[in-house]
Amino acid sequence: MIAALLALIGALLVLGLAAVAMRRSPLATKLVYGGALVLTLALFALAAVALASLGAGAREAALPLGLPWLGVHFRLDALAAFFLAVIDLAAAAASLYALGYGAHEPEPGRVLPFFPVFLAAMNLVVLAADAYGFLFSWELMSLASWALVLAQHREAENVAAGTLYLLMASFGTLALLLGFGFLAGPGGDYSFAAIAARRPEGWVGALVLALALLGAGSKAGLVPLHVWLPRAHPAAPSHVSALMSGAMTKVAVYAFIRIVFQLAGPPAWWWGLVVLALGGASTVLGVLHALMETDIKRLLAYSTIENIGLIFASLGLALAFRADAMGAAAALAMTAALFHAFNHMLFKSTLFFGAGAVLTATGTRALDRLGGLIHRMPSLAVPVLGACLAIAALPPFNGFASEWLTFQAILLSPDLPQWGLKLAVPATGTLLALGAALAAACFVRFYGLAFLGRPRSPEAAAAVETDRASLAAIWGLAVPCVLAGLFPGAVIDAIAPAVQASVDARMPVQTGLPWLTIIPVAASRSSYNGILIFLFITASALTVAAAVHRFASRAARRYRAWDCGFGDVGIAAQYSAASFAQPIRRAFGSTIFRATDVVEMPPPGATAPARIRQSRIDPVWDGLYAPLVGFVWLLADRLNFLQFLSIRRFMSFVFLALVFLLLVLAVWH
Repeated sequence: MIAALLALIGALLVLGLAAVAMRRSPLATKLVYGGALVLTLALFALAAVALASLGAGAREAALPLGLPWLGVHFRLDALAAFFLAVIDLAAAAASLYALGYGAHEPEPGRVLPFFPVFLAAMNLVVLAADAYGFLFSWELMSLASWALVLAQHREAENVAAGTLYLLMASFGTLALLLGFGFLAGPGGDYSFAAIAARRPEGWVGALVLALALLGAGSKAGLVPLHVWLPRAHPAAPSHVSALMSGAMTKVAVYAFIRIVFQLAGPPAWWWGLVVLALGGASTVLGVLHALMETDIKRLLAYSTIENIGLIFASLGLALAFRADAMGAAAALAMTAALFHAFNHMLFKSTLFFGAGAVLTATGTRALDRLGGLIHRMPSLAVPVLGACLAIAALPPFNGFASEWLTFQAILLSPDLPQWGLKLAVPATGTLLALGAALAAACFVRFYGLAFLGRPRSPEAAAAVETDRASLAAIWGLAVPCVLAGLFPGAVIDAIAPAVQASVDARMPVQTGLPWLTIIPVAASRSSYNGILIFLFITASALTVAAAVHRFASRAARRYRAWDCGFGDVGIAAQYSAASFAQPIRRAFGSTIFRATDVVEMPPPGATAPARIRQSRIDPVWDGLYAPLVGFVWLLADRLNFLQFLSIRRFMSFVFLALVFLLLVLAVWH
């Protein structure tokens, strides 16, 4: 099976090379995206079969490539199979979506060669079984996605976003390179099997945890390493944005699990504390940023940070429980993390596809220029509404099921022996609950401003439905958002082998329970039934609708919007993106974002217009990265003289550097 997977990945690389030759052909878009669709569907099918059949076993392969006498090693186990399935389902949907959306690309030749390479690189990262293959594939993934971010390179904002992304990607790769160096140790065997057998302990494991957080966290968008994400996602084409958010961030989650849970040795209890804190901070800061945004793709990008925070909070719980030998609790937390990773791929890809369809139909990403699209684009409005309900964690959709599992794991924290965890886990649970509430407000705002009300611009009023290929991709991911929420037990059992491979434990089998109920710990503690919730909501809605039609007026009447007795209310009287978020901005923004509102009200009789100026900062960017950039520029100015040195002095520096490295090597041995 692993040979078939590698053959399909090789075909993706060949497709990328072929796209260079036929990029000027009018059929290039259909051939490249159609070929990518077929190949990724085959990869998804093989990964799903492997996840169901591998269990605790694994299959390995080696190719005579890469470094001399070492080759490149690949390994397919249950954890890799799960993430392959997530990546390739997202890739297949993006390829189908691009068959329609790609026709609107102004320069398809700048996208087509890199798209299949990006897909192949993500698959190779997951299959890699040694540090060389992993890092090579990781860099290939970063470079291909960087090229896709710069597809519309004539816009200065996109160039800046691409530069920042490349810098953060390089920093993350360096951190992972150092991490693998510490894992390999003096022996220098970089295969994952040798590293796992060696099992480093003590400070080496803690250092590897820090480097994994820097390397994988920067790619995932974990705070404070998230600064590239809200800039790169809007710059990329929408199907690439969906892949970067729905699939590439999951590759980073996979990297963290593989390194920390399988290669870094036995965890200490405080490892979970660190990961929990970063996850909780990412959840709240991400959703607060999203609530302040008026650009729909930047809003969705910040929402990705929130969901990555949820996943890492669950991983922190799994680390803490595993350190204290609480296998069942660790399995529950890991199940919540993997379940939410799968769910996030589904609903976030749907939302990015929807954003791309809105952008194509209206030419704008600004919420204040949209409105009324539910009447102009009804076939799009329904699945986007479902994805909004799912990402807001409302039952019976899939987002609620995975977040509910996370909170069930949090409720087990009193059994932890360390007081630091006893206090930190409930505090993080409070942050996650706040994040869930704010996410609901965020997507009420998003959907209400974009699809409800009246059009706020002529472009929104003239919007037309998107193409069939794009709609098929959107519906194809929106429907599983409902199914995974109604039947979460089936998903839990499907991902159980990946959980077993990560924490050496799994949740009890769920599909055999009565009424398709899921019971994460014990029936006496808690249970959830998506079917019953769905039936209750449906029956309640139908009852209310029948009562209204029975006891209220039977006549349907249409009239102008109500405005306190004044007719013909203007479009400007509707809620704007800023006014909707104003209460939350005042509650949180003044402290976290230092948000200010300056109102200029001219005196009576003056002809000047009244104005309001709003400003806010990104505390991470202004507090961490801006001073760092300033220091780098200052250091560059101070060291500028080095480029004018003589060849003798250059050779002296090279000699001193060689002596220093030899001393380091001698001390290391």
